[in-house]
Amino acid sequence: MHLSDTMNRAPTLCTLPLVIGTLLTGCAHLEANDSHTHYVTEAERRADIRRAQVWSPTDIPSLDITAGPPRRDGFAPGQTVTCDYRSVKLGGRTPKFACAITPDDVVKVKYGKNNGEVYAGVAATRLLWALGYGADALYPVHVVCRGCPVGLAEAGGLEEGAVRFDVAEIERKMPGREIQSHAMSGWAWSELDIVDPAEGGATRAQRDALKLLAVFLQHTDNKADQQRLLCEDGKKKSKDVHGCAKPFMMTHDVGVTFGRANLFNRATVGSVNLHAWAGTPIWRDAAHCVGNLAPSQTGTLANPSISEAGRKFLADLLLQLSDDQVRDLFAVARFDCHNESSRGR
Repeated sequence: MHLSDTMNRAPTLCTLPLVIGTLLTGCAHLEANDSHTHYVTEAERRADIRRAQVWSPTDIPSLDITAGPPRRDGFAPGQTVTCDYRSVKLGGRTPKFACAITPDDVVKVKYGKNNGEVYAGVAATRLLWALGYGADALYPVHVVCRGCPVGLAEAGGLEEGAVRFDVAEIERKMPGREIQSHAMSGWAWSELDIVDPAEGGATRAQRDALKLLAVFLQHTDNKADQQRLLCEDGKKKSKDVHGCAKPFMMTHDVGVTFGRANLFNRATVGSVNLHAWAGTPIWRDAAHCVGNLAPSQTGTLANPSISEAGRKFLADLLLQLSDDQVRDLFAVARFDCHNESSRGR
């Protein structure tokens, strides 16, 4: 079966996890946003959300999934990046550190052959990017870290006095000025329902498709901090509607995906567990279009109801991906390298 359907039948997502899973083959700063965080009142934040977009059109068949988002500060797959360790406290549980490529370019490096987030993050963000949904750009690279603590050598290896990580990713944030209130960072998935097309915001089909894409990925760690509200027009230039003409709601951390959503966001279950992912149906209640995403303790999205327009919107996007692009998605993310490390444990 291919990611296509007959011209006379609406595409269905119900079997896509199994379909895509069968295509797996081969292994073949901390950077800031464009300006400082802009704090607004809660009323202004809600007004921005009402006008926010979540999707922009892309020419899916033409995209090079292997190369990823075309950015001047991007990296080629498998490129070796040398940097100097920086002692910066980073949030989250996954192994990571800050490293300076140049004094003005300090990046976040996630690493570890057994760290599912390094693999899942690349695949999930490239899928979001290809389909037109907002995501940071994650690049699968090798990293040579000068000055890294000796303890990190256990996860990598020593190379001429530095620590080398053969399995690593470097993050480049989606461009835009982050909008926060003092009470709220990011956005909860329930806030997608505040978006109002009558005020210029995203359509329900686009928003429901994003929810269904989260189901498709089994995006279990979906707390508010994992999303960001951005102003795409950069710096505040006028007094026009709280200073942002183009608010955009994007997902930020999608490393615990391609598994099965679970209450405690356990990575062994939720991150690159392809057996669990392929065996998890899209629909909890197909007759009433209720998506199958188990709640997590910290999450803000669970078993969402999806409109028929949203189902069709996502299905139509996914069906534009060629089989080669799907293979490239998993190959560039090095999924079978993760499978090999899992078998070795």
